[in-house]
Amino acid sequence: MERTCPYRMPVGYEQLREGAPLSRVTLYDGRQVWLVSGNAEGRALFPDHRLSSYVLDPAFPFLAPRIAAQTQQHAAPPLVGVDDPDHGRQRRMVIPGFGIRRVAELRPEIQRIADELVDTMLEKGDEAELLTAYALPLPSAVICALLGVPYEDRSFFDERSRQVLSSSGENEAELARQSFTEILHYLYGLIARKEREPGEGLIDQLIAHQLAEGALDRDELAMICSLLLVSGHETTSNMIALSTMTLLDHPDQLALLRTDESLMPGAVDELMRFTSIGDVLPRVAAEDIEIAGTTIRAGEGVMMSTMLMNRDPRAWDRPDELDVTRKAGRHVAFGYGIHQCIGQNLARAEMEIALATLFRRIPTLRMAVPGDQVPLNAPYVLQGVAALPVAW
Repeated sequence: MERTCPYRMPVGYEQLREGAPLSRVTLYDGRQVWLVSGNAEGRALFPDHRLSSYVLDPAFPFLAPRIAAQTQQHAAPPLVGVDDPDHGRQRRMVIPGFGIRRVAELRPEIQRIADELVDTMLEKGDEAELLTAYALPLPSAVICALLGVPYEDRSFFDERSRQVLSSSGENEAELARQSFTEILHYLYGLIARKEREPGEGLIDQLIAHQLAEGALDRDELAMICSLLLVSGHETTSNMIALSTMTLLDHPDQLALLRTDESLMPGAVDELMRFTSIGDVLPRVAAEDIEIAGTTIRAGEGVMMSTMLMNRDPRAWDRPDELDVTRKAGRHVAFGYGIHQCIGQNLARAEMEIALATLFRRIPTLRMAVPGDQVPLNAPYVLQGVAALPVAW
């Protein structure tokens, strides 16, 4: 089921929403799995230790053959593709780098980057492709600064991160694998250089306090850094671009934000709820689970739909309406439980600053093409737009 509008539910989701909070759906290979659409049921299952995120489990479900093939080419991805105790150990290593205090320290730098990007757009004329001119380079520069990756190498990761997460067809599978391998090789070299010449980024801290003490090896360190780098590029850039389009398509809500920027933090949560770009999160049951009058059997696949959970009318009043004054902090767009997105504080700060700066500095911003002509991301990857032409 593909979205025809990047911020609306796909055709067919309405029928799923009207049914039971757990339903049986069929994957590309004919396998039947459980789809979780109920908000309460999803929030109960997300932290349940009987649901496994271990992607190398033979019973683990995938949305497309390309994703299955790409995943099985490498070791289980850290944080998102493993369970405790490995997950907890890895999370404890990196979470200080994404804490509230560290993100607060980064806010002036995020603001500086946003202003410089807007300056460049305005200097070049009265139109731009917002994804490549603003939405992508902002989080790219920020994650490089946080990790300690040289800024001049940013374009290398911009291109390859997009290929890793945005290649969907079988013909693009090899390109995605090659791009990921190139990122890993770069990181091995960067780790070696930083061992000789330490810096101040999160990678340097992991080398000094984890690698040097034997808490992890170079392979695991490179994999952790690749996950943080790729996800730090793509998720937030998709949200900045898609949020801009969504607000331009809802001028009444945009007018509220223009009038009162203090609404922006809450608006970011509402935009996360409304768009739910990382829609389907797969799991596999390690044990039988009884929930909502249903038994999920050990070995069965489970797909958690954040879009359906975030549009559940039992949890949200008028769930299909965008309301920037809504108290939307209970959304599950960042996941929920032990696997909740580790970078959510940083993502919120980047989105708040990026959107507030863009609409404040370019008050006449508008779409340069009709909404139905905006290209969408390929299916089975992050929801969003592949480009966003704007003018002013």
